[in-house]
Amino acid sequence: MNKRVYFLMVVAFVVGMVELIIGGILDLMAADLNVSLGKVGLLITIFSFIFAIGSPILLILTSNIERKRLTLVSLGVFLVGNLVTVFSPTYSVVFIGRVISALSGALLIILCLTIAPSIVEHKYRGRAIGIVSMGVSASIVLGLPVGLILGNTFGWRAPFVLITLLTVLSMAGVFFLMDRVEPKPSSSIKDQLATLKNRKIFFGQSITFLFMTGHTILYAYLTPFSKTALGVDGTWVSIIYLIFGVAAVSGGGIGGALSDTIGAKRTIMLTTILFVLTIFSIPYTTFALPAFLVILIIWGILSWALSPATQSYLITLSPETSDIQQSLNNSALHLGIAFGSMIGGLVIERTSVEQNATVGGLFVILSVGAALISMYGQKNSEKTHIRGTDS
Repeated sequence: MNKRVYFLMVVAFVVGMVELIIGGILDLMAADLNVSLGKVGLLITIFSFIFAIGSPILLILTSNIERKRLTLVSLGVFLVGNLVTVFSPTYSVVFIGRVISALSGALLIILCLTIAPSIVEHKYRGRAIGIVSMGVSASIVLGLPVGLILGNTFGWRAPFVLITLLTVLSMAGVFFLMDRVEPKPSSSIKDQLATLKNRKIFFGQSITFLFMTGHTILYAYLTPFSKTALGVDGTWVSIIYLIFGVAAVSGGGIGGALSDTIGAKRTIMLTTILFVLTIFSIPYTTFALPAFLVILIIWGILSWALSPATQSYLITLSPETSDIQQSLNNSALHLGIAFGSMIGGLVIERTSVEQNATVGGLFVILSVGAALISMYGQKNSEKTHIRGTDS
């Protein structure tokens, strides 16, 4: 295994941290920028939406550029986006910084995922993609607690200062450690979207979108939920996020093991159904912190146990378009985060943060429905063909 793959995992981790890091410092940003919690939550929505839509488009637009050079340029733009955020005097300027970071970050994640398998032997390609993906998932679940701890200690701009410094180190690493990587042709957006004409694939991708939507409706606003429903201070909120982060990272491994043991379909159904029961029960455990922490660990494990099983299931559905399905599933995940943070903000604005768990649970129920339709619905009349002809 080429050790540079682990460096790409670190780059992916640094870039991925920016997506949800605001969730831990919502109240600090809202107070400093004089805006509502929902409006700050929109900064997560816009980032995730651009991340989901921008990555496949930017990958195609830059398909002829040498990868090391493109990675350095993208890291430079990402650095600018974070500097804009650090020195932003108003909410509008923060918004601009988030857009810049999202566009460059989306391309960087896809670059890491495509460069990794190209610099290792063929037998290690799957493992290389998995290592980089682990960096992405770890950043999503650990970005929030890191932001929370630094934000409460040094102010809400501190997490972005850290990311700025890590970006500079990443640029130095790419410049000195990475070799030239020639570009490879990529599938067109039309070819990628055409695979969704297969109903099993469409609803298979919908599992991830609906599940992440339901999860993020509460998770993106866990700070105000914890302070309001549990009455805890910033120190305990940090502990809550750390516990969740450790549970979520372990959940990916548990989900992968379950998928190999009992099969992808059974793992998907088991995870989604248990998640429904868990998220609906969360508001009823806030009477005692120990009870909440127990359900928090279960929630954390289940939140990322679904991903490996869904990936395996989609590859089984269409082995000849497995690369496309990975790209689309990544977009579905980030669209779910974007939509979930938006819905969560609306719930807070119109009712209260205590209702976020219930609303999130309704979307997870829809993901169970999507899984049932994809796995056990009427079979398509024709087989899926390479590059997504109609089925």
